[in-house]
Amino acid sequence: MPPTDINSPEAAQTPGGSSGHGKEDSVVNGHKEGEPNPFAEYMWMENEEEYNRQVEEELLEQEFLERCFQEMLEEEDQDWFIPARDLPLGVGQIQQQFSGLSVSDGSTEDIVRKSSLNPEAKEFVPGVKY
Repeated sequence: MPPTDINSPEAAQTPGGSSGHGKEDSVVNGHKEGEPNPFAEYMWMENEEEYNRQVEEELLEQEFLERCFQEMLEEEDQDWFIPARDLPLGVGQIQQQFSGLSVSDGSTEDIVRKSSLNPEAKEFVPGVKY
């Protein structure tokens, strides 16, 4: 067999050359066109950095919202007056004693009769001299 010219059509059919037999033999990214991509399950890694950034943003937003909510609750607690928390310990006992007090049902006539106050006296007005 005589040597073939590299540019001749016969050279394309030699073991080192490509044979243009059609679409079924064309190779794209290491696999034939009709086959499913063997790396399909790993394609999510293509955008891994974007995915990680998005998840990190969501986590930071969630943490920010939790901190804001906690601060709001703390501010609300400060605004409310809670005697057990806001009063000194002794004041709480006094408050309990006051709640146990009641006005006696004694007649007011007895009190007025025993009083040494003058019921005919002028009413006291601060700043006015008599």
